[in-house]
Amino acid sequence: MKFTKAIVAAAALSFIGVTAQAQTLEAVKSRGHVLCGVSQGLPGFSNPDDKGNWTGIDVDVCRAVGVAIFGKGGKVKFVPLSAKERFTALQSGEIDVLSRNTTWTFSRDNSLGLEFVGVNYYDGQGFMVRKDLGVKSAKELDGAAVCTNTGTTTELNVADYFRGNKMEYKVVAFEKADEVVAAYDSGRCDVYTTDRSGLAAQRTKLKNPDDHMVLPEIISKEPLGPAVRHGDSQWGDIVRWSLNTMIIAEELGVHSGNVDEMKTSSNPEIKRMLGMEANFGEQIGLGQDFAYNIIKNVGNYAQSYNAHVGPNTPLKLDRGLNALWNNGGILYAPPFR
Repeated sequence: MKFTKAIVAAAALSFIGVTAQAQTLEAVKSRGHVLCGVSQGLPGFSNPDDKGNWTGIDVDVCRAVGVAIFGKGGKVKFVPLSAKERFTALQSGEIDVLSRNTTWTFSRDNSLGLEFVGVNYYDGQGFMVRKDLGVKSAKELDGAAVCTNTGTTTELNVADYFRGNKMEYKVVAFEKADEVVAAYDSGRCDVYTTDRSGLAAQRTKLKNPDDHMVLPEIISKEPLGPAVRHGDSQWGDIVRWSLNTMIIAEELGVHSGNVDEMKTSSNPEIKRMLGMEANFGEQIGLGQDFAYNIIKNVGNYAQSYNAHVGPNTPLKLDRGLNALWNNGGILYAPPFR
């Protein structure tokens, strides 16, 4: 009798676990689109045009999730969020995934009910100043007024850096990124600090971008990537492997222009990724062609990077750490195996 009750209890717990895991995916399917939390406008990462069309490498992560679930034309609704409100929006269910140039840290991963599922841009915090300030190094910023965003890792990093170098400073913080840009551009502060990619992006919004320079120091590690709610492992896997697909596709030389041709490749991993052998999609609640749909409709990581933040864009960002692991960088994804 006790044995029978134990089996029933275990089965009930298993059923509850499966139900919980399927919660986000089923909600997204029922709704017909993915709710993606993005920045309020950061060129190259998540930025709307005058018609409300969103583009950027963070946007492409969510587009990949959308087509992985729905196929061609997979729909995504983008929800612009400030740094301060982004985590609450994810926790409360206002969005399904946060893809908003957000740094993966211990406390965020363990105390906010969130789970980071990958890194789509390796970054580090830097400083931007006016060239006529005559400063060549961050170590010359003693007494400076520093503009930044509230609710970000930048505030603590600045405090650590200035204290470690025995320098004084004054923080001028705002909730919205455009408020920070406006304050810096109007001269309310001497320095603008955020991730170096963010500085490159926001510099394009200044009245005279060429009058400003980014100092050479990088004072932190800022692994930026998408996050989901903790506890829904299936949904985490879907977002994780949507990003991983883009990275692996670049490594294997598969892109939107040749993905159909690559279906006949003799490379076993390409065959597995494109669903020609085995059915990896089934394991995470997706179709057999989910990776094919991502590559065909969104592209691989290099296509996304080059289109939005690469050397031929206004941001002019070299791959650097974001080059593949076998090409001088640290970008790396587990294999389709």
